[in-house]
Amino acid sequence: MPLSDYVEEAFAHDGRERRVFRRGTGPAVVVIAEIPGITPAVVAFADRVVGMGCTAVLPHLFGTPGGAMSVPNTLRSLVPACVSREFTIMATGRTSPVVEWLRALGRHEHERCGGPGIGVVGMCFTGGFALGMAVDQRVLAPVASQPSLPFALTAAQKRDVGLSDEDLAAVAARTPDAGVLGLRFTCDRLCPDERFARLGDELGDAFVGVEIDSSPGNPHGIPRNAHSVLTEHLVDEPGHPTRAALDRVLDLLRTRLVGPAEPG
Repeated sequence: MPLSDYVEEAFAHDGRERRVFRRGTGPAVVVIAEIPGITPAVVAFADRVVGMGCTAVLPHLFGTPGGAMSVPNTLRSLVPACVSREFTIMATGRTSPVVEWLRALGRHEHERCGGPGIGVVGMCFTGGFALGMAVDQRVLAPVASQPSLPFALTAAQKRDVGLSDEDLAAVAARTPDAGVLGLRFTCDRLCPDERFARLGDELGDAFVGVEIDSSPGNPHGIPRNAHSVLTEHLVDEPGHPTRAALDRVLDLLRTRLVGPAEPG
């Protein structure tokens, strides 16, 4: 069972209670799963977070915890999420309401776990939520992996980063201290290059965008439809660009939250 080593708890804020899965010791890293939910690949990423000396915190926002990545599971998760008022799917210039709950979870976990601050990793549907949480000074290591909201249908939606103007300005004001790491495949239509360009325009050098070549004929044979950098399309082999992206994420979390690795 993917979550058999995790403790299931409940966290409530502003009248909304959700399940949370936790494992590890040390500073907290909130891992926000992609559609269809906390899949085995998401848990495998969280296990790496635990292995470097942090507490992995996985909030259950949709889907079946531990369920496999599959078309039926994706549809069962996506349809309710798209009609939920908790998630901003199409509108531009808005922060999804669920981010406020996630910020409260982050504050709670920082108080509980200690350390200099917390890390946040959002993926796909939740990628932009890491940006929304970075408004909080406690967030020292925000990672937006293939942020896909709002759905990129129009030119305005492609450049939108899933935040209100106020939240984007707040993130920009503190990114010299925290910085934001973004990941995407170059041909990913769900996370278009215009979105990363906008983040670069707004955050300047504080935004580091890692873009992995998925164009036809790329040297690593990455499919054009590759999307999930840290999970489903990760090739865990030294020298592969997705493995390099994973290592970069883990190094950011380790450096900001735990401290530099011991030599040798």
